[in-house]
Amino acid sequence: MTSFASDKADRPGGDPAARPAAEPSARPARARTSPSGTAARLAARAASGGMRLFLVLVALFWLMPTVGLLLSSLRSPSDIASSGWWQVFTAPAQLTTENYRDLLANDAITGSLVSTVLITVPATLLVIVIGAFAGYAFAWLDFPGRDWWFLLVVALLVVPVQVALVPVSKLFGAVGIFETTLGVVLFHTAFGLPFAIFLLRNFFAEIPRELLEAARLDGAGEIRLFTRVVLPLGGPAVASLGIFQFLWVWNDMLVALIFADAQSPPITVALQQQVRQFGNNVDVLAPGAFVSMLIPLLVFFAFQRQFVSGVMAGAVK
Repeated sequence: MTSFASDKADRPGGDPAARPAAEPSARPARARTSPSGTAARLAARAASGGMRLFLVLVALFWLMPTVGLLLSSLRSPSDIASSGWWQVFTAPAQLTTENYRDLLANDAITGSLVSTVLITVPATLLVIVIGAFAGYAFAWLDFPGRDWWFLLVVALLVVPVQVALVPVSKLFGAVGIFETTLGVVLFHTAFGLPFAIFLLRNFFAEIPRELLEAARLDGAGEIRLFTRVVLPLGGPAVASLGIFQFLWVWNDMLVALIFADAQSPPITVALQQQVRQFGNNVDVLAPGAFVSMLIPLLVFFAFQRQFVSGVMAGAVK
């Protein structure tokens, strides 16, 4: 009797009480939308043919004013007055370089380009050098009131340029640098430093402390540590800052209109004066405006790799 019960329990269809409890069936997990999955789907859609076509059309739309300015600068004044720049596609014989020859013969425009370079290059270099030293000090040096001084720098970011025009004009007039190239350079440097210090300090602070301590153990002083370790690692951030500052100073007209010398104004003021004096002088205005826009583009493309590296590094950190 006992053996019969044991055999019954051993058989597959034996006593239900003797069988182990069946494990609950595992239901397939319900897929949840995650941020990474959403980003992956958006990236996949962006890589599709329709999205690429849409992005190309958007890019062409944004480039249309630039293309129109370029084609207008290559047309004669009579063609500009008689038809639009798109007529070049049906009559390419209208294209000529005579406007650029007239531009090079215009002393006001060529002189303004030189004045713009003399203002932009020093203002950019000063902001980079002073901002790099100050950013390193705020990131890695201990001095009394460091955090409070940095908060003051951050607070200066919200001060608009228009607020300082009148008091700085009086100050520059008192010291004798009003309507001079030096005055414009100092104004741009002063208003570019808060952003420069804020940007470089945050970038330098992400450098591993162990790397700096190892350099100090090898006998490196602060100057050597700054020039040999911090600056090479912060090259992308410095390049990004240089591009921002160069574009801001080169394209500025408000500060140049007030503080620059009226006899040798920057290119933005010179073009504005051409519009005021010769309203129909398009054969000079169009090539002048295109040259004024071309130089910042060349600077951007020359440092494009460093600029993208700085932006991506900031995004990762």
